[in-house]
Amino acid sequence: MRKKLLSTCVIFLWIALGTAFAQFSRPISVGAGAGSTFNMTDLGNVEANFAFYGEADYLITPFISVGVHGEKGTISGNGYESEFKNRYFAGNINGKVRVGQFMGHANDYSYYNLQASTFSKILSNVYVGAGAGLMKNRIKRSLSDFYQDAILNQGGELADDLGEIHFVIPLNVGVDIPFGRTLYGPQWAINVNYQHTLTTNDNLDGVKNRNNDQYGFVSVGVKYGLFNRK
Repeated sequence: MRKKLLSTCVIFLWIALGTAFAQFSRPISVGAGAGSTFNMTDLGNVEANFAFYGEADYLITPFISVGVHGEKGTISGNGYESEFKNRYFAGNINGKVRVGQFMGHANDYSYYNLQASTFSKILSNVYVGAGAGLMKNRIKRSLSDFYQDAILNQGGELADDLGEIHFVIPLNVGVDIPFGRTLYGPQWAINVNYQHTLTTNDNLDGVKNRNNDQYGFVSVGVKYGLFNRK
């Protein structure tokens, strides 16, 4: 009985994957881009900094993907005659769902790709996503005596580990703008994305206070579809 059930599951999975691959020719894409980060930390004066990323996504359907994302950049802030700079590394596993999944396009993607207007294609590739990952701090800070006393009096503390690795939750909203029309879908896309990253330990700036630190990352990148179907 178990062997029959296992065989049935394997056959079903194979058919499902075959159907998915029949709907689009590039189930895996890679991308890279760059943009600007801004801090939401205890030292709240916002400073824009450079960051860049690389990623790879696997399309479960033409409009649902899971992927990995690596990022390197800088977060910094100032105030109260104090400042910090965090040259961080981050990586996460994430999933994204695009509007086209709810417009019926995934059922006959090849036909949709040939017939749809440019506006419809862009709208179909607007997405939201979320993930989970790790972040490696590399913090340098310079805190005034006044600011240190204020933090301690409020029940906060100065972080001892300025190179800490901690858990983060990235939230994404963005759009893939496809170009390069083929029967089975575009090979290239321009990606515009906003990632809002939540932390779990309030230590992006070397100061631990009442609320967990956060940061934003606005980026523009290019994506390329691999394994073109012949």
